[in-house]
Amino acid sequence: MADTPTTETVTFDIEGMTCASCAMRIERVLGKQEGVESAVVNLTGKEAKVTVHPGIDVLSLTAAVERIGYGATEVVEDEARESLAERYDSETRYQRRMAVGAAILTIPAFLLMMFGPGGHDDGATWPGLVIWLLVTPVVFVFGWQFHRAAFTRLRSGGANMDTLISMGTLAAYGYSIWAYFSGDPIFFETAAWIITFILLGRYFEARSKGRASSAITRLLELGAKEARVLRDGAEVTVPIDEVIPGDRMVIRPGEKVPTDGALLEGSSSFDESMLSGESKPVDKAPGDEVFGATINQHGLIIVEASRIGSETALAQIVRLVEEAQTSKAPIQRLADRISGVFVPIVVLISIATLIGWLLINGNVPEAVQAAVAVLIIACPCALGLATPTAIMVGSGRGAELGVLFKNAEVFERTREVSTVVFDKTGTLTRGAMTLSRIVTEDEPLALRLIGSIESASEHPIARAVALGAEERGAQLDLPSDFENLPGRGVRGTVDDQQVAVGSAKLMAELGLLVPERFEDALEDMELAGETAFLAGWDGEVRASLAVADTVRESSSRAISLLHDKGLSTGMVTGDNRRTAETIAAQIGIDRVMAEVLPGDKSAEIARLQGEGEQVAFVGDGVNDAPALVQADLGMAVGTGTAVAIEAGDVVLMSGDPELAVTALSLATRTFQVIRQNLFWAFAYNTAAIPLAAAGLLHPMIAAGAMAMSSVSVVSNSLRLRRFEA
Repeated sequence: MADTPTTETVTFDIEGMTCASCAMRIERVLGKQEGVESAVVNLTGKEAKVTVHPGIDVLSLTAAVERIGYGATEVVEDEARESLAERYDSETRYQRRMAVGAAILTIPAFLLMMFGPGGHDDGATWPGLVIWLLVTPVVFVFGWQFHRAAFTRLRSGGANMDTLISMGTLAAYGYSIWAYFSGDPIFFETAAWIITFILLGRYFEARSKGRASSAITRLLELGAKEARVLRDGAEVTVPIDEVIPGDRMVIRPGEKVPTDGALLEGSSSFDESMLSGESKPVDKAPGDEVFGATINQHGLIIVEASRIGSETALAQIVRLVEEAQTSKAPIQRLADRISGVFVPIVVLISIATLIGWLLINGNVPEAVQAAVAVLIIACPCALGLATPTAIMVGSGRGAELGVLFKNAEVFERTREVSTVVFDKTGTLTRGAMTLSRIVTEDEPLALRLIGSIESASEHPIARAVALGAEERGAQLDLPSDFENLPGRGVRGTVDDQQVAVGSAKLMAELGLLVPERFEDALEDMELAGETAFLAGWDGEVRASLAVADTVRESSSRAISLLHDKGLSTGMVTGDNRRTAETIAAQIGIDRVMAEVLPGDKSAEIARLQGEGEQVAFVGDGVNDAPALVQADLGMAVGTGTAVAIEAGDVVLMSGDPELAVTALSLATRTFQVIRQNLFWAFAYNTAAIPLAAAGLLHPMIAAGAMAMSSVSVVSNSLRLRRFEA
């Protein structure tokens, strides 16, 4: 079978998008191009991310977008971020100028119509002429963006919300010209008010969307702009982009770490809240890893740069947030499908309204007003903003709290979770094992033999035993014939002595007798919640020993909060059942899965799913990756391994189990906001179109209501910025 060709992602700035139907059309056209694997267009972010096969002509993609009336410019990742912030700022200023200019002309026209002689009632009068002259620049200068976009879409066979606005205002303006010369009532000011209200709405919308997308900008601003490095024995200040791996950076108290690296000299505490969301400083000593944008709180330190630019932890966080913001939740597909066909349907309803009124009473002004009101009130802008703005704000707030959502689908899946299962070591416990007890007849000999065997293993428990033996004065040797027995223990040869360390099951397999005193000691240790095991040589068990892993202070609170949400909880561990149940009882865990081999964690998750549970799994180790993938929602602890982080749907940037509760709560709240937005957007159009068709909604009111509906959707999403764990 041929290998699947590799792909790459190309990012484009998109110009001319104003509603969900625009985004959907561009997405559909890009997706049909040869060499394109997939395309996702983000209306709120005004960009397209296209997954393509290597060698594709990018110019063919921009040409395809331009053929349907939009603009597309390829940008690199950093330029896209800067471009988005600049475009929102530029669009906000532009729409403000347009709205103010339109209002300056519209308000006098309205006042003259309301209080001047004649106006509406008389056709060819001087007040009517003045109103006409005041309104014309509003419709054709300040409103030109709508007409230009509508014409461009029409030329390429499409339509969007600009089409509705353009048709509505031109219909009102054109009819008023005819009415002026025929002596009938005019409503030039209606066209002007429509333009003014919608421009005002676009100004507020642009400003709100800029605030909604500010999470990435704030994250990028956290990084240092320059660094002091040692070169040729001298301390030199250089821009951050000139730092290279291997540079030795000098960092004084209160300064930001310029980029990721290893602490070489000095020790200090670091404020890592920008990464983990935790305010508690983290102590670091020589050899420890430090991260760019964290703050050195105490002494002068020297750090050797290891990762720069896009490889740093901060850059990876930004990338994950961007990917979540540009992805689509399943619930958004319904809104996209509706928006895609909404405009043509509204045009037909408007025409039917016009004909219906003419047939019913023959009143042309009333017929035109009702038809125009239908066009304006039905613009589906709010529908297109409902989902992406909530996802943008929710994922950005998550990054600030130390929770990274990898895609928008997570927000929807979270609401179905019924059980949360935690890996024990490093998640509910601190993962820092220490040798707590040993029961033996000859402790120096036992520590040397057991410590030597365990020193050859990479398992956290084995390292804790080896370190504990050394701390107690044992001289360790490298064992021969070493064998790791997953889930059971280890064995090897030290000083020509066959030594085995592990579970009672392993001792039985090897035929080692277990004296009663060691059985009793093992039971006592397990009842105390310690991880206990046996060691034997010369044909029988010679020692019982235990390591202890401190339960995190926040574990009980996290489990209690999950129970308050109506969720059941579970813990999976390789510990024996007695030890596991003791720890579970301390924390309040509902279900214990003990003595589980590393490779069987995913099977335990699958078993729960087979019982009808929707499972979220929280883990941090290499052997947790299959379980993270198997779970309905995988939550990887960011302090764990890269494999686990890659496998998870959500990344928790600290080991605090309460962060899992934060992730679930924020995801649930974000999805609630999405549903609220969609409900009000649907309800608005569903209720308002019949009112407009019935003549109960004046076009000016329709324009104001339509503009404010978009602003209300974005404002509702912005409430997520105040979410607290």
